[in-house]
Amino acid sequence: MGLIDELAERYIVDAQKNGEFDNLSGNGKPLQLDDDALVPMDLRGGYRLLKNAGFLPPELLDRQEALTIVDLLSQLDNQHGAQTKLRSRLILLEMRLEQAGLSTDFLHQEYQHRMADRLSNEE
Repeated sequence: MGLIDELAERYIVDAQKNGEFDNLSGNGKPLQLDDDALVPMDLRGGYRLLKNAGFLPPELLDRQEALTIVDLLSQLDNQHGAQTKLRSRLILLEMRLEQAGLSTDFLHQEYQHRMADRLSNEE
């Protein structure tokens, strides 16, 4: 541990003893940590920087769009002509996600879940 680390640690310990951290928002609540376990260590800093700036990796944007399409498909009637275009786009997104190494099982599960909800609401 270097000199700066020791000084910082000393200031933190003194502040804790003086109760300077007692009134902070979120005191006693669990931290909301992002799960970046699947992001390689050398890319985590860059991904976090982009995320904090409001940008997402292309895979996550595709995932969000796919979930939106699943939501739309679950709300449309079988006769609706827009289903064909939406299904084509969903297939393209699934292929892109699979090429990126991501599982697309969540899409099928989400669609089944939404359809089950829709059917139960219609009864």
